[in-house]
Amino acid sequence: MTTDRTAAVYPDLSLTMSEAGSGRPVLLLHGGGGPATVAGLAGHIARTAHAITPVHPGWDGTHRPEWLTGIDDLALAYLHHLRDRRLDDVLVIGSSLGGWTAAEMAVRDTAGTITGLVLINAVGVNVETEPITDFFALDARSAAEHSWHDPDRYHVDPAGIPAGELARRQGNTATVRTLAGDPYMHDPKLLRRLGRVHVPTLLVWGESDRIVTPAYGAAYADAFANGTLEVVPEAGHLPQIEQPEATIALIDAHLRRTSTRLIDAG
Repeated sequence: MTTDRTAAVYPDLSLTMSEAGSGRPVLLLHGGGGPATVAGLAGHIARTAHAITPVHPGWDGTHRPEWLTGIDDLALAYLHHLRDRRLDDVLVIGSSLGGWTAAEMAVRDTAGTITGLVLINAVGVNVETEPITDFFALDARSAAEHSWHDPDRYHVDPAGIPAGELARRQGNTATVRTLAGDPYMHDPKLLRRLGRVHVPTLLVWGESDRIVTPAYGAAYADAFANGTLEVVPEAGHLPQIEQPEATIALIDAHLRRTSTRLIDAG
Protein backbone atom coordinates (compact mmCIF):
# COMPACT_ATOMS: atom_id res chain seq x y z
CA MET A 1 0.00 0.00 0.00
CA THR A 2 1.27 3.46 -0.92
CA THR A 3 0.97 6.28 1.61
CA ASP A 4 1.27 9.97 0.74
CA ARG A 5 2.69 12.23 3.43
CA THR A 6 4.23 15.61 4.04
CA ALA A 7 7.07 16.35 6.43
CA ALA A 8 8.31 19.74 7.61
CA VAL A 9 12.07 20.11 7.25
CA TYR A 10 12.25 23.85 7.91
CA PRO A 11 9.50 26.28 8.98
CA ASP A 12 8.88 27.29 5.36
CA LEU A 13 9.63 23.97 3.64
CA SER A 14 7.64 20.76 3.76
CA LEU A 15 8.46 17.76 1.61
CA THR A 16 5.71 15.89 -0.23
CA MET A 17 6.38 12.18 -0.73
CA SER A 18 4.91 8.77 -1.38
CA GLU A 19 6.01 5.74 0.63
CA ALA A 20 5.45 2.04 0.18
CA GLY A 21 6.93 -1.24 1.37
CA SER A 22 9.05 -2.08 4.39
CA GLY A 23 12.66 -2.86 5.18
CA ARG A 24 15.75 -0.96 4.15
CA PRO A 25 14.99 2.71 3.34
CA VAL A 26 15.48 3.59 -0.33
CA LEU A 27 15.17 7.25 -1.27
CA LEU A 28 14.27 7.69 -4.96
CA LEU A 29 14.98 11.11 -6.44
CA HIS A 30 13.41 12.03 -9.76
CA GLY A 31 14.89 14.16 -12.51
CA GLY A 32 13.49 17.13 -14.40
CA GLY A 33 10.59 15.11 -15.79
CA GLY A 34 9.06 14.74 -12.34
CA PRO A 35 8.15 11.83 -10.05
CA ALA A 36 6.40 9.88 -12.80
CA THR A 37 9.82 9.08 -14.30
CA VAL A 38 10.72 6.92 -11.27
CA ALA A 39 7.23 5.64 -10.38
CA GLY A 40 7.74 2.22 -11.95
CA LEU A 41 11.07 1.83 -10.22
CA ALA A 42 9.52 2.84 -6.88
CA GLY A 43 6.80 0.22 -7.30
CA HIS A 44 9.41 -2.48 -7.82
CA ILE A 45 11.62 -1.34 -4.93
CA ALA A 46 8.62 -1.40 -2.57
CA ARG A 47 8.36 -5.18 -2.98
CA THR A 48 11.53 -5.74 -0.96
CA ALA A 49 12.38 -2.41 0.70
CA HIS A 50 10.88 0.83 2.03
CA ALA A 51 10.58 3.10 -1.00
CA ILE A 52 10.45 6.83 -0.26
CA THR A 53 9.69 8.92 -3.35
CA PRO A 54 9.53 12.69 -2.80
CA VAL A 55 8.39 15.39 -5.17
CA HIS A 56 11.16 17.99 -5.31
CA PRO A 57 9.93 21.38 -4.09
CA GLY A 58 8.70 23.37 -7.09
CA TRP A 59 7.74 20.33 -9.16
CA ASP A 60 4.14 19.47 -9.95
CA GLY A 61 2.85 22.59 -8.21
CA THR A 62 4.53 21.98 -4.83
CA HIS A 63 5.86 24.92 -2.84
CA ARG A 64 9.47 26.00 -3.27
CA PRO A 65 10.63 28.75 -0.89
CA GLU A 66 12.50 31.60 -2.55
CA TRP A 67 15.80 30.73 -0.86
CA LEU A 68 15.85 27.21 -2.34
CA THR A 69 17.81 28.06 -5.46
CA GLY A 70 20.35 25.25 -5.87
CA ILE A 71 20.77 21.50 -5.84
CA ASP A 72 22.87 21.87 -2.69
CA ASP A 73 19.79 23.26 -0.91
CA LEU A 74 17.78 20.27 -2.09
CA ALA A 75 20.46 17.82 -0.99
CA LEU A 76 20.64 19.28 2.51
CA ALA A 77 16.86 19.25 2.86
CA TYR A 78 16.75 15.53 2.09
CA LEU A 79 19.66 14.76 4.40
CA HIS A 80 17.99 16.66 7.22
CA HIS A 81 14.75 14.78 6.58
CA LEU A 82 16.50 11.40 6.78
CA ARG A 83 18.19 12.41 10.02
CA ASP A 84 14.97 13.79 11.51
CA ARG A 85 13.46 10.34 10.99
CA ARG A 86 16.59 8.61 12.33
CA LEU A 87 16.82 6.48 9.22
CA ASP A 88 20.04 4.62 8.54
CA ASP A 89 21.49 2.22 5.97
CA VAL A 90 19.81 4.34 3.29
CA LEU A 91 20.27 3.60 -0.39
CA VAL A 92 19.76 6.74 -2.48
CA ILE A 93 18.76 6.31 -6.11
CA GLY A 94 18.66 9.36 -8.35
CA SER A 95 17.78 9.84 -12.00
CA SER A 96 19.40 12.68 -13.98
CA LEU A 97 19.06 15.79 -11.79
CA GLY A 98 18.05 13.46 -8.95
CA GLY A 99 21.36 11.66 -9.37
CA TRP A 100 23.18 14.96 -9.00
CA THR A 101 21.19 15.58 -5.82
CA ALA A 102 22.18 12.13 -4.51
CA ALA A 103 25.87 12.87 -5.13
CA GLU A 104 25.59 16.21 -3.34
CA MET A 105 23.95 14.43 -0.41
CA ALA A 106 26.78 11.91 -0.24
CA VAL A 107 29.55 14.50 -0.03
CA ARG A 108 27.70 16.16 2.87
CA ASP A 109 26.72 13.00 4.74
CA THR A 110 29.02 13.24 7.74
CA ALA A 111 26.72 11.00 9.83
CA GLY A 112 27.03 7.93 7.60
CA THR A 113 23.29 7.80 6.92
CA ILE A 114 23.80 6.76 3.30
CA THR A 115 25.36 3.34 2.68
CA GLY A 116 24.87 3.09 -1.08
CA LEU A 117 24.21 5.20 -4.17
CA VAL A 118 22.72 4.55 -7.58
CA LEU A 119 23.05 7.35 -10.13
CA ILE A 120 21.02 6.85 -13.31
CA ASN A 121 22.31 8.99 -16.19
CA ALA A 122 23.12 11.70 -13.66
CA VAL A 123 24.15 15.25 -14.42
CA GLY A 124 26.00 17.37 -11.88
CA VAL A 125 29.70 17.38 -12.77
CA ASN A 126 31.78 19.11 -15.41
CA VAL A 127 33.67 16.79 -17.76
CA GLU A 128 35.52 19.05 -20.18
CA THR A 129 35.73 16.44 -22.96
CA GLU A 130 32.03 15.49 -22.64
CA PRO A 131 29.90 18.63 -22.31
CA ILE A 132 26.30 18.32 -21.15
CA THR A 133 23.85 19.04 -23.96
CA ASP A 134 21.88 22.27 -23.47
CA PHE A 135 18.44 20.72 -23.10
CA PHE A 136 16.79 24.14 -22.92
CA ALA A 137 17.94 24.90 -26.47
CA LEU A 138 16.30 21.80 -27.99
CA ASP A 139 12.89 21.65 -29.61
CA ALA A 140 10.60 18.74 -28.77
CA ARG A 141 11.84 16.52 -31.59
CA SER A 142 15.52 17.17 -30.86
CA ALA A 143 14.93 16.60 -27.16
CA ALA A 144 13.46 13.18 -27.95
CA GLU A 145 16.37 12.31 -30.24
CA HIS A 146 18.88 13.23 -27.53
CA SER A 147 16.98 11.54 -24.69
CA TRP A 148 15.69 8.23 -26.06
CA HIS A 149 17.13 5.23 -27.87
CA ASP A 150 13.78 5.02 -29.70
CA PRO A 151 12.70 8.65 -30.11
CA ASP A 152 9.78 7.81 -32.41
CA ARG A 153 8.14 5.87 -29.60
CA TYR A 154 8.49 8.60 -26.97
CA HIS A 155 8.33 11.86 -28.89
CA VAL A 156 5.19 13.86 -28.11
CA ASP A 157 4.11 16.84 -30.21
CA PRO A 158 3.56 19.74 -27.78
CA ALA A 159 0.54 20.82 -29.84
CA GLY A 160 -1.28 17.69 -28.69
CA ILE A 161 -0.58 18.06 -24.96
CA PRO A 162 -3.58 19.19 -22.85
CA ALA A 163 -3.27 22.68 -21.40
CA GLY A 164 -3.06 21.50 -17.80
CA GLU A 165 -0.30 19.01 -18.53
CA LEU A 166 1.58 21.57 -20.60
CA ALA A 167 1.41 24.05 -17.71
CA ARG A 168 2.75 21.39 -15.33
CA ARG A 169 5.70 20.67 -17.62
CA GLN A 170 6.45 24.36 -18.09
CA GLY A 171 6.37 24.90 -14.33
CA ASN A 172 8.78 22.01 -13.81
CA THR A 173 11.12 23.37 -16.47
CA ALA A 174 11.09 26.78 -14.79
CA THR A 175 12.13 25.14 -11.52
CA VAL A 176 14.95 23.28 -13.27
CA ARG A 177 16.22 26.59 -14.63
CA THR A 178 16.18 28.10 -11.14
CA LEU A 179 18.01 25.23 -9.48
CA ALA A 180 20.34 24.12 -12.27
CA GLY A 181 20.46 26.75 -14.98
CA ASP A 182 23.58 28.67 -13.94
CA PRO A 183 26.08 27.10 -13.95
CA TYR A 184 24.31 24.80 -16.35
CA MET A 185 23.49 21.38 -14.86
CA HIS A 186 26.62 21.04 -12.72
CA ASP A 187 28.43 22.09 -9.57
CA PRO A 188 31.98 23.16 -10.52
CA LYS A 189 33.28 21.83 -7.18
CA LEU A 190 31.54 18.47 -7.12
CA LEU A 191 33.83 16.33 -9.30
CA ARG A 192 36.88 16.74 -7.08
CA ARG A 193 34.84 16.17 -3.92
CA LEU A 194 33.55 12.75 -5.01
CA GLY A 195 36.83 11.04 -4.14
CA ARG A 196 35.82 11.46 -0.49
CA VAL A 197 32.66 9.40 -1.05
CA HIS A 198 33.53 5.81 -0.15
CA VAL A 199 30.09 4.19 -0.15
CA PRO A 200 29.55 1.72 -3.04
CA THR A 201 28.24 3.76 -5.95
CA LEU A 202 26.62 2.29 -9.05
CA LEU A 203 26.23 4.45 -12.13
CA VAL A 204 23.64 3.04 -14.55
CA TRP A 205 23.83 4.59 -18.00
CA GLY A 206 21.71 4.30 -21.12
CA GLU A 207 24.04 3.56 -24.02
CA SER A 208 22.20 5.93 -26.39
CA ASP A 209 22.02 8.97 -24.10
CA ARG A 210 23.06 12.12 -25.95
CA ILE A 211 22.30 14.50 -23.07
CA VAL A 212 25.12 13.05 -20.98
CA THR A 213 27.06 10.37 -22.83
CA PRO A 214 28.37 7.05 -21.46
CA ALA A 215 31.86 8.60 -21.61
CA TYR A 216 30.60 11.33 -19.26
CA GLY A 217 29.24 8.56 -17.03
CA ALA A 218 32.62 6.79 -17.04
CA ALA A 219 34.38 9.97 -15.87
CA TYR A 220 31.72 10.43 -13.20
CA ALA A 221 32.19 6.86 -11.95
CA ASP A 222 35.97 7.22 -11.88
CA ALA A 223 35.67 10.27 -9.61
CA PHE A 224 34.12 8.23 -6.79
CA ALA A 225 36.33 6.28 -4.40
CA ASN A 226 34.16 3.19 -5.04
CA GLY A 227 32.28 3.82 -8.27
CA THR A 228 31.19 1.36 -10.97
CA LEU A 229 29.61 2.09 -14.35
CA GLU A 230 27.09 -0.27 -15.97
CA VAL A 231 25.87 0.59 -19.47
CA VAL A 232 22.37 -0.49 -20.52
CA PRO A 233 21.98 -1.24 -24.26
CA GLU A 234 19.07 0.18 -26.27
CA ALA A 235 18.31 2.86 -23.71
CA GLY A 236 18.79 6.61 -23.51
CA HIS A 237 18.58 9.11 -20.66
CA LEU A 238 15.87 7.17 -18.78
CA PRO A 239 16.86 3.50 -18.91
CA GLN A 240 14.42 2.72 -16.10
CA ILE A 241 11.66 3.48 -18.62
CA GLU A 242 13.14 2.16 -21.88
CA GLN A 243 14.80 -0.95 -20.43
CA PRO A 244 13.21 -1.47 -17.00
CA GLU A 245 14.14 -5.14 -16.56
CA ALA A 246 17.85 -4.61 -17.22
CA THR A 247 17.93 -1.49 -15.07
CA ILE A 248 16.05 -3.08 -12.19
CA ALA A 249 18.32 -6.13 -12.23
CA LEU A 250 21.38 -3.92 -11.76
CA ILE A 251 19.73 -1.95 -8.97
CA ASP A 252 18.45 -5.04 -7.16
CA ALA A 253 21.96 -6.50 -7.09
CA HIS A 254 23.37 -3.24 -5.72
CA LEU A 255 20.61 -3.04 -3.12
CA ARG A 256 21.56 -6.48 -1.80
CA ARG A 257 25.30 -5.83 -2.05
CA THR A 258 25.35 -2.56 -0.14
CA SER A 259 23.04 -3.17 2.81
CA THR A 260 24.62 -3.23 6.25
CA ARG A 261 21.65 -5.17 7.60
CA LEU A 262 21.42 -8.92 7.91
CA ILE A 263 19.58 -10.35 4.91
CA ASP A 264 17.43 -13.45 5.17
CA ALA A 265 18.75 -15.69 2.43
CA GLY A 266 15.55 -17.72 2.60
